Amino acid sequence: MPTSEPPTAPSPAHRDPHAQSPTNPNSASKPHPHPGAPPPDPRRWTALALICAAQFMLVLDVTVVNVALPALANDLVLDRTALTWVVTAYTLCFGGLMLLGGRLADALGARRVLLTGLALFTAASLTCGLAPNATVLLGGRVAQGIGAALLSPAALALVTTLFHGPERPKALGAWAAIGGTGSAVGVLLGGALTAGPGWPWIFYVNVPVGVALLLALPKVVRATAPRRGEGGSLDIPGAILVTAATGALVYGLVRAGDSGWTSAATLLPLLGAFALYGAFAAAERRSRTPLMDLRMLTRRPVVAGSFLMLVATALLISFFFLGSMRLQHVHGLDALRTGLLFLPVALTTAIGAHAGSRLVTAVGPRACATGGMAVAALGCLPLALLSPDSGPWTTLLPALATAALGLGAVFVTATTTALGLITPHEAGLASGIVNTFHELGGSIGVAVVSTVALGATAPTPAGLTTAFTLCTLAAATTALASPFLIPRGRPHLTGGPHGMH
Repeated sequence: MPTSEPPTAPSPAHRDPHAQSPTNPNSASKPHPHPGAPPPDPRRWTALALICAAQFMLVLDVTVVNVALPALANDLVLDRTALTWVVTAYTLCFGGLMLLGGRLADALGARRVLLTGLALFTAASLTCGLAPNATVLLGGRVAQGIGAALLSPAALALVTTLFHGPERPKALGAWAAIGGTGSAVGVLLGGALTAGPGWPWIFYVNVPVGVALLLALPKVVRATAPRRGEGGSLDIPGAILVTAATGALVYGLVRAGDSGWTSAATLLPLLGAFALYGAFAAAERRSRTPLMDLRMLTRRPVVAGSFLMLVATALLISFFFLGSMRLQHVHGLDALRTGLLFLPVALTTAIGAHAGSRLVTAVGPRACATGGMAVAALGCLPLALLSPDSGPWTTLLPALATAALGLGAVFVTATTTALGLITPHEAGLASGIVNTFHELGGSIGVAVVSTVALGATAPTPAGLTTAFTLCTLAAATTALASPFLIPRGRPHLTGGPHGMH
């Protein structure tokens, strides 16, 4: 991994061939497209493609194990608790350490942290594939989550600093499409690999991709100078507290699926999470170099964008979970056919994200979020009204594909809104907040719908109907609330990297 930092790029005045000067009489007619921003990197689109490929692996591994769980249970003799932790150990570490990853990206340089996280994630994927027992597998999933928590905020920070002006919504649209399609493709790929070469390949597939990205990324992504706090150190106590709080929250939500929402096993971790978040807030106020500026959580765009990300991810991951349960337990489909049925959902999510990247600048984030959530609610509505044993091709697939179309646009809106008023040096922290809510959304969604839909070991018809009804109501409520939560106006990025009016 390269350790040397390239020289700082010259200022726009030295790089812009059309900069106004006495020797360039045509300079007045060709101004710099966005004064005050650095000159565009000629390799930025190649860098975006590679960064998105890295992020795609991370999102893929949230859902890729779902269809493979029966095979994992048979080969490694995993009980129900161990199977639950195969899914949640990754999400817990991914979400719980996201804020620390964002701060490290700011403090040590986004490219350095991205490459470190990618190397750890790749090595952990190999460990998971070779795992002979539950202990090694769960350890590998924890390491994957830590690597993802380093990589993801650093990657988004690089995207927001590589692109400026009208190009930024397009770049964020590509990034948001990864968030939605990666989850859907994870179910598809998990089914295909499990039915083909076997479950270890859901992890092995990350290894050659990770190695290739480790070799290619340093060639196209310019290293950034570290930005350290006043004391030149990180807020380790704050990192421990917020990670423990998020871990307790996720653990409590996961336990709710097994023990119920009113059990001590659920309530004690949730109460502990609130206490730890309070301790974190107190520690941040006293710290000379806080992990995060708590005032950021009072900024309306950050709060609105994070809330949208939470709800959209909760709905999308819930759709995959409920859809997979229904297809395998109600309709009796195997892993491969279950995965293939989610391909249209992946495609419509990508289409929605592409449309959202255009609509968010044309009509504004408020209208885009309201419309996207309304489409999601209307798409999910038939599943709340029709019998769960109705044909998957005539009810389940069209409903989920329509709902995913709307959610794809919401992912773009959430990212654009949350980063709208953030200064460039806070990009790592802001992206950490957004991604934290992304992971928490998946955990909350699965915890709620599994509690409602599952009986002792399998989903019940009434439970599936109730779960889809809750999803419909959540989407409709968010659609109604969006006009009041999201600031008025359209993204206006020509005045600087993060401007929004």
